[in-house]
Amino acid sequence: MSRKTKTITILIAGGLLILLSALFIGTVLLNKKAANPEGTVGNTAGNLYNSGYFCEQGGRVYFANVKEGGVLYSMNPDESDVKRLSNAIAVNLLADENFLYYFQLGTSGGGSFENVVSNRSFMRSNHNGQKIKTLAKEIVVSAQLVNNSLYYLTSGSKQIRFYKSDLEHNNIVDLADYVIQPSCVYDSQIIYAGTLDDHCLYSLNTESDVQTKVMDANLCFPVFYEDSLYYLNVEKNYRLERYSFSSGRKEVLTNDRVDCYNIGSGYIYYQKNGTSPQLICMRCDGSGAMVLAEGNYTKINMTSAYVYFQEFGVPNVTFHSPIGSSSFSVFSVE
Repeated sequence: MSRKTKTITILIAGGLLILLSALFIGTVLLNKKAANPEGTVGNTAGNLYNSGYFCEQGGRVYFANVKEGGVLYSMNPDESDVKRLSNAIAVNLLADENFLYYFQLGTSGGGSFENVVSNRSFMRSNHNGQKIKTLAKEIVVSAQLVNNSLYYLTSGSKQIRFYKSDLEHNNIVDLADYVIQPSCVYDSQIIYAGTLDDHCLYSLNTESDVQTKVMDANLCFPVFYEDSLYYLNVEKNYRLERYSFSSGRKEVLTNDRVDCYNIGSGYIYYQKNGTSPQLICMRCDGSGAMVLAEGNYTKINMTSAYVYFQEFGVPNVTFHSPIGSSSFSVFSVE
């Protein structure tokens, strides 16, 4: 090989090395940029307990428009600048700084029931509803995002499984073969009610994946809000209570039997069960209770500005009310 040929070969090899190094560094920086900051949570526990139809992140509200069967939309918190994002019929909405995550029940205009079933998948897209990626082709009962991990409960033909994966749905870890509801997150720990031998309060450390009993109790639907744990006391006819871990004080917020509830912006909304069912709004300490609507309501979702809910048995109409208001109306996307 001549000296000139050797020189050209060395230059080419050097150029390739520089290019590969640049690509490697670029990939590392891109992945670093995509990582979520510590404390990132995909959606509030209250919204996820109520099907996760609404999710607020970065000054936008992402929601399932039930008037169109649950198609994915976005808007500002004041309900301006409404945009249709895709044809996906979505529930269990999650969001971080870069992506949306949701369980797709089907697509609008899908036609037959078989087509809807075949489209059931755990999905990811960017905030504009584009760059869609299928993460898991399983029935996802509930899911949550904590920092840079996804936790999701599946219900397949064989048995229930509870998994953890990274945001690309790689590095999948099988954590349990029983129900763990991942909706409630506090200090990067998943807080949930037991489903095997008791209904005590448990935590799942999202760094070590170690599960620990936190409190002996008989409760369901735990929600951490500010300093307190809110929950339904199963032994006391599902009344709503709260417990402060800092003071050790327990408070009964209502003696009503509660079907579902949500909490945010200093208010609690709950559905009262009984012969005279009502949707009730009160402050987080249980004061100032008022009847917002007579009848049976469900799917109570909250953003920073509004509460959204549906009448039981009427799935294609959503009502909305400004947080703390005594009036409500039909939420209509124009």
